[in-house]
Amino acid sequence: MQYSAHYVAKIEQGKRFPPGDLPERAEPALGAAAAKVLFAAARSLTRRAGLASWFRQWARVEEEAVSLYAYECRAIPGLLQPESYIRAIFDRRLPPLTEEEIEAQVTARLERQKLLGERPNTTFSFVIEEALLLRRMGGVEVTRQLINHLLEQGTHRNVELQVMPLEHEDHAGIDGLMYLAETPAHDWVGYHEGQQASVLIASRKNVSVMLQRYGKLRSQALDCRGTVRLLERMRGTL
Repeated sequence: MQYSAHYVAKIEQGKRFPPGDLPERAEPALGAAAAKVLFAAARSLTRRAGLASWFRQWARVEEEAVSLYAYECRAIPGLLQPESYIRAIFDRRLPPLTEEEIEAQVTARLERQKLLGERPNTTFSFVIEEALLLRRMGGVEVTRQLINHLLEQGTHRNVELQVMPLEHEDHAGIDGLMYLAETPAHDWVGYHEGQQASVLIASRKNVSVMLQRYGKLRSQALDCRGTVRLLERMRGTL
């Protein structure tokens, strides 16, 4: 099947979303019993407990992506959030969450973040607004930990991090956040979300528009070195 036993075990344990064709490929190689287990894992994953129902479809795309692009203007992308920032978000969630619900959310998000290390051949590109750092969500210490975490993540070869300056006359992301993923078949899928809802975009025409806008946005934002310098200056002012 060209998947390791370790990878398949994580699917059986509910820690990984299975690729769409994995159960069908499993039956000839492993037999009907194994295929049945993998089909069951696909339907009921324990890892989904901390993921919003409207996010799960994108989470599956995210797991398989060979390229993943994200522009955020509301909060730091979930894949880049340190634990303290995650807790600051869910501590302020309305309606309020119970301690058990917060722990489930934190655990699920930290589990998602393992993609950055487990997918070294996947290209991750992030463009974030400078305003998200100036907001100081959770306070000064949380912001300091966030900046340190961003600087660390930006050192990985497969992660590109850019900040969009607060003062900029040209801005291709004015219509809001964008997420884009390249599938193993080299098709592109778009995604955006709002209040308790999300939209997965498969139309080639609409995805093409998003790719054009994201490409322009990358050219307008600070490059990776400029982003590092800005983050270091911002950390020095805390």
